[in-house]
Amino acid sequence: MRWTIKPKPDSEKIKTLKEALQVDDILATLLLQRGIETFEDAKTFFRPSFDDLHDPFLMKDMDKAVARIEAAISNGENILVYGDYDVDGTTSVALMSSYLKTKTENVATYIPDRYDEGYGISYKGIDFAEDNDFSLIIALDCGIKAIDKVAYAKQKGIDFIICDHHRPGDKIPDAVAVLDPKRNDCDYPFKELCGCGVGFKLISALAERDGKSPEDLVEYLDLVATAIGADIVPIVGENRALAYFGLQVINSNPRPGMKAIIAEVKKDELTITDVVFIIAPRINAAGRMKHGNHAVTLLTETDFNLAAEYAVDIDQYNTDRREADQRITEEALIQIEENYEKDRFTTVVYDESWHKGVIGIVASRLTETYYRPTLVFTKSGDKLAASARSVKGFDVYNALEACSEYIEQFGGHKYAAGLTLLPENYDAFKAKFEAVVQETIDPKLLTPELRVDLEINLNQIDEKLWRILKQFAPFGPGNMTPVFMTQDLKDTGWGKCVGEDDKHLRFTATQNTNEKFVCIGFGLGDKLDIIKDRQSFSAAYTIDENHWNGSVSLQLKLKDIKA
Repeated sequence: MRWTIKPKPDSEKIKTLKEALQVDDILATLLLQRGIETFEDAKTFFRPSFDDLHDPFLMKDMDKAVARIEAAISNGENILVYGDYDVDGTTSVALMSSYLKTKTENVATYIPDRYDEGYGISYKGIDFAEDNDFSLIIALDCGIKAIDKVAYAKQKGIDFIICDHHRPGDKIPDAVAVLDPKRNDCDYPFKELCGCGVGFKLISALAERDGKSPEDLVEYLDLVATAIGADIVPIVGENRALAYFGLQVINSNPRPGMKAIIAEVKKDELTITDVVFIIAPRINAAGRMKHGNHAVTLLTETDFNLAAEYAVDIDQYNTDRREADQRITEEALIQIEENYEKDRFTTVVYDESWHKGVIGIVASRLTETYYRPTLVFTKSGDKLAASARSVKGFDVYNALEACSEYIEQFGGHKYAAGLTLLPENYDAFKAKFEAVVQETIDPKLLTPELRVDLEINLNQIDEKLWRILKQFAPFGPGNMTPVFMTQDLKDTGWGKCVGEDDKHLRFTATQNTNEKFVCIGFGLGDKLDIIKDRQSFSAAYTIDENHWNGSVSLQLKLKDIKA
């Protein structure tokens, strides 16, 4: 890992913020690094409020979307709520359908089959709408590139409202309304909503017509917070407020489906990290291993006992997903070791038998291992389908765009995308992707970067600092957990490897002072030699709490150590 320390803010700014907030240099620096420069900024950051949310009608086409839904309700039309099969899509569908069912009975949901239909709006879904007399489809977390599909629906007399957050192409679909803050012609102030967040803005606009505020919709925010965490959108601005209040719902009064998922978790209070690693994988597993409908059924169920039964099935899908993911990752690693030249800038692997539902996870694991822009392909019908993952700082979406002559369809974000291509184009695509990445990537991005917020000494860590750091949460992109660095550390002499296969490192560190902190380094067992024999070393870490035998103490959670 290459450690880079964030630039220190201007000393005058630190002094001004210190005095305004009555905090120390460390906290003032961390806040300034997050763009918080005034007392008012800090108030918004530490005390999220529903007042922080923007007027939903600032989003282009919102008025058209609301008018069309109101007309459908008053005319007794059948409305089909359509969404992708991942966490963002299924939570979006659960949110929109639950809300609309408080206004009309004529609402149904549709999740495309990952294997039969693939990502996004499908012709099969539109045919289903026609066969079942649906005249309005509300598409969530997909649709921004569905030019042909929306035109097809229009021929059949079916209207579309699109709620998406992915990057648009050159053309916008000819729908009744296209809600996407990333549209070039949309002046909505916050561009980083997830799909479920765009859906929440739409129900907020509908509720506003009934004289209600977003605060009256708080029961839906457990879904929004889950989507924010799972979709890895920046937890700043509106997303911070939505995640903050959503976590409160998850921890105090979650919907029965969420409650059933977290019933087995022995934890007093769930964080966004818990949402990402406990709730999201289970919701995702339905669409990966079986069908996304199962996730929507769980998330919309109002009877806890029924929800608990569904949650057992979902948990089994997640177990199956883990086993498939582990096996395919091992096979992919063997393929790379046997066939790859070491100087390549990309990792591209393919096996027609790999489970399409887990290739995204496998791509993430390979990126962690080799730290290269990565594509994992499998067979999907008569085409090849892939999940793409990137390294920090490199836009894989743009790289795919440069290879579009070989691609049938693609979409996604800077760091994660999906695509399909014809088998005969695989070798040419692979060569072009490698060439594009070689030409455009800064080689230093191929070494993982550890961003350190600040260098401090151990004697600066105390309960007061920890108490305020906890209030920086919820953490995520744009507001990561602060990483500190301390030099001239020594082990007190009892450092050792712990855990299965001695994978982890545990020791007590001191720094020429009386302060001692227990340090735990997950996956750092191979670095034991660095701390042996009271050698001096540096550590990069986050501050954490250790709960043991009823007592609570501060510990350092290591990110890396260096001699």
